[in-house]
Amino acid sequence: MAAVPKSDQEKRKQISVRGIAQVENVANAKKTFNRHLHYTLVKDRNVATPRDYYFALAHAVWDHQVGRWIRTQQYYYEKDPKRVYYLSLEYYMGRTLSNTMINLGIQGACDEAMYQLGLDIEELEDIEEDAGLGNGGLGRLAACFLDSMATVGLAAYGYGIRYEYGIFAQKIRGGEQIEEPDDWLRFGNPWEKARPEYMLPVNFYGHVQKTNRGYKWVDTQIVFALPYDTPIPGFRNNVVNSLRLWSAKSPNSFNLRFFNDGDYIQAVLDRNLAENISRVLYPNDNFFEGKELRLKQEYFMVAATLQDIIRRFKSSKFGNRNPIRTSFQTFPDKVAIQLNDTHPALAIPELMRIFVDIEGLPWEKAWDITVATCAYTNHTILPEALERWPVKLLERILPRHLLIIYDINSHLLKEVQKRWPNDVNRLRRMSLVEEEGEKRINMAHLAIVGSHAVNGVAALHSEILKTNLFKDFYELTPEKFQNKTNGITPRRWLALCNSNLADAIAERIGENWLTHLEDLERIKPLVNDRSFRRTFQIVKQLNGALTIGTLDGANIEMKQEMGAENIFIFGMNVEEVEELKRKGYNAWEYYNKNFELKQCLDQISSGFFNSENPDKFKDVVNVLLNHDRFFLLADYDSYIKCQERVSDMYTNNEEWTKMAILNIASSGKFSSDRTICEYAREIWGIEPSWEKLPAPHEPREVMDDPVSLSSTY
Repeated sequence: MAAVPKSDQEKRKQISVRGIAQVENVANAKKTFNRHLHYTLVKDRNVATPRDYYFALAHAVWDHQVGRWIRTQQYYYEKDPKRVYYLSLEYYMGRTLSNTMINLGIQGACDEAMYQLGLDIEELEDIEEDAGLGNGGLGRLAACFLDSMATVGLAAYGYGIRYEYGIFAQKIRGGEQIEEPDDWLRFGNPWEKARPEYMLPVNFYGHVQKTNRGYKWVDTQIVFALPYDTPIPGFRNNVVNSLRLWSAKSPNSFNLRFFNDGDYIQAVLDRNLAENISRVLYPNDNFFEGKELRLKQEYFMVAATLQDIIRRFKSSKFGNRNPIRTSFQTFPDKVAIQLNDTHPALAIPELMRIFVDIEGLPWEKAWDITVATCAYTNHTILPEALERWPVKLLERILPRHLLIIYDINSHLLKEVQKRWPNDVNRLRRMSLVEEEGEKRINMAHLAIVGSHAVNGVAALHSEILKTNLFKDFYELTPEKFQNKTNGITPRRWLALCNSNLADAIAERIGENWLTHLEDLERIKPLVNDRSFRRTFQIVKQLNGALTIGTLDGANIEMKQEMGAENIFIFGMNVEEVEELKRKGYNAWEYYNKNFELKQCLDQISSGFFNSENPDKFKDVVNVLLNHDRFFLLADYDSYIKCQERVSDMYTNNEEWTKMAILNIASSGKFSSDRTICEYAREIWGIEPSWEKLPAPHEPREVMDDPVSLSSTY
């Protein structure tokens, strides 16, 4: 691998955002790197490949955070804070190496160490496989939230599934996009630690028996959940939280009948069938499909996670001192469970099953504890994306949970009937069980009823939940509904993704914005600084940081933050959309009255853009003209005029630059740190500490008992 050329000194300039490259830190980084190359990978520089160098660097960085990871868990054991458990079926983590170095403050030292060894750190970073365990926004949000929870000092744990195949890899062949399996684990993953000692059983199928003591779920098929832990470092505060992902493993024992009959192959195949649960991430979730494997994935993650949560709850330091803890009275005081969309909604009946069937709690007490513990984030208002599981499928795979859901529904409908006597339509709308057509369970309704807080992810979105999608539930329990506008972590999405811009900002206003993004307001006066504008123009060349979009979702709040003059808005607003719905939308009307639009659609439909296959894009036009419930053609004329305004503004380089700077300066609200602090205070009942723990080489005065090395994983 070629060394970084001497002429590239500007690119390698070390400033505080990346971490200062102190001489002793560089020497240690080189030493640790070489040790792992020799003793972990068993290679020397004569035979090592670029991938070997990446793994050696990854192991060296891992060493830097392990002590902090252990210290953090010890601290949680000593202090016994309320713990947050974030349940998500997706985590779009991306690459870990660069993000970890930035958060640990060792980016500069590692960069310089690799340079002195004749290696290019950026080439090594590019070798890392993407941990694409999510499809898009929902999974990426979960990843940002993990980063922020560690940064603001919350005792938080992420839980999900360790898919062997993540989001598909996109390739272009012969001018066509194709999808290939994303075998992200084929070279191994240096950022995880298997924990077989915490492997847990998960039950499926079977049937329910009624006994003198209640219900019993028997004759089940067992799949084991093997946890893999990934450290989640906070930003330079020595806090390292955990993401625990479950991998499905078949029971260790073979079916001896198969073996004795000589059908050894069938026994092995049956093992593989059980392990398919964690084999692959389902693609785009914009359309719900009631697949058996998907249901198994959801319950597998929920069942293993809740067992783990209760184990940690029972084995906590406070629990050992106070035997009354097993009464679960303090469970909501020590445990907060956040359901990231409806995918983990089975946590509600599963928690009830554990409390009632296993721990022996009365139904009412178990329900109060469950509701006080759980909270639900809704991500979509699209009807086709909302989960509705067929009753027949639940009855076969999770028979006990179906009975519990029926009981929950019975209590709900009694409450609704008491509040609104004889309102049959309201009872039908609010029931967890949808009776029309194939009988189904509405998982969003279950999540709302079983949670003490329900939130959307933008102001408009949350308002629609209250006034439209979940209006009946809002009228029943208005105190549950909140808004938590999404945000992203500035560490990955600015300091890492655009280090030159991060450097330019840090040189003028310092680094506090890395944890308090609202500090970006301080660059607003620099809009009139010619030197700063010039630096900004170089950093952001044919990329202006400006937004063009409809007045929907987060764009509404962005407009409020930056001002209407600094964002390009086109199309109808919410009120105009509703009016068009009432009047009736006719796409053909817009098609016939706009010559340019008509010509464009005709060319797409006629094969103008693909003479070899003229009918290829006809479906696009058919949807736009006959099945468009987003009213796209109604916004076409406004969009064209808005694009003309964009083009005109782009020719005015100075004004464009000023708009871009003001956009960035106004983005402070959209930090995931702010979002997580709101979750903590207003949903989980926790005050973010922003506390910095001692580093591994520092004394442990912060601990109550400096001698204790106990921790609970």
